[in-house]
Amino acid sequence: MNNLIIQLSSEVEAGKKLGQPIVALETTIVSHGMPYPDNLNTALEVENIIREEGAIPATIGIMGGKIKIGMSKQEIELFAKSSDVTKVSRRDVPIVMSNNANGATTVAGTILLAKLAGIDVMATGGIGGVHRNAENTFDISADLQELSKTDVTVVCAGPKSILDIGLTLEYLETMGVPIIGYNTNLLPTFYCHESKFEVDFNYTKPSEIAKVMLNQKHLSLKGGMLVCNPIPKEFSIDSTIIENSINSSMEIAKKNNVKGKDLTPFLLQNITSLTEGETLKSNIKLMFNNAKLAAKIAISFNEII
Repeated sequence: MNNLIIQLSSEVEAGKKLGQPIVALETTIVSHGMPYPDNLNTALEVENIIREEGAIPATIGIMGGKIKIGMSKQEIELFAKSSDVTKVSRRDVPIVMSNNANGATTVAGTILLAKLAGIDVMATGGIGGVHRNAENTFDISADLQELSKTDVTVVCAGPKSILDIGLTLEYLETMGVPIIGYNTNLLPTFYCHESKFEVDFNYTKPSEIAKVMLNQKHLSLKGGMLVCNPIPKEFSIDSTIIENSINSSMEIAKKNNVKGKDLTPFLLQNITSLTEGETLKSNIKLMFNNAKLAAKIAISFNEII
């Protein structure tokens, strides 16, 4: 690992030296996923939850062209307030670095950089996937391909509701990514506790998921796992409300020619407005829930590795 381009925070560096469990966190949710100050407060609370569980948070981003594995409160706040932070997936990493710019990592970008830093578990809100009408647009999130070739376990609340869930699951199956439900046989879809789709496997303990991770490692299998952790029922939103909000937001996006990496944040912002902020509240709660589970899995994996 080149220390000139990859900088570990003192907390992460100490944790690695002591062999402590670490959980990677993205920064797109900070710079593009939520309004200020909800984005900052959520990011800091997620870190606190991971620490309280006994693991170390590693919020990942690019600052001034340098990869940061673990960011300070001041650095996270800068991302939360700035309007010119680039959204960074795999393809964007070397470019943002060359431009000495600031970049907020997507799930794909975070998985890539987490693996470079030797981190095995990541927590996020919802995973990206195959967008609706992808048969015409070919709009498929790079999150899926990165998951298929980088062995990091991603804990999420399922695919984002704005996606074509069926095609997303088909793509993940084709790419060999197992979809694990945590205490559920039905796939959660971000704001919704469950859907009509089934997960591949259902585990009820973090230690069981850690054992699967260990077997993947022993077999030298490339690619990660997707752990789908349902949003707590009390914060789940009725699927009809979500679907109506998505359809309205898709129409607005189409009229304004919003596409590519701008589409997801645009849709999420519109859905938040249409649901009078309810989806934002749910997003925050599911993020807390995922952080807690990710920490438990990282700790269990650390005990058997």
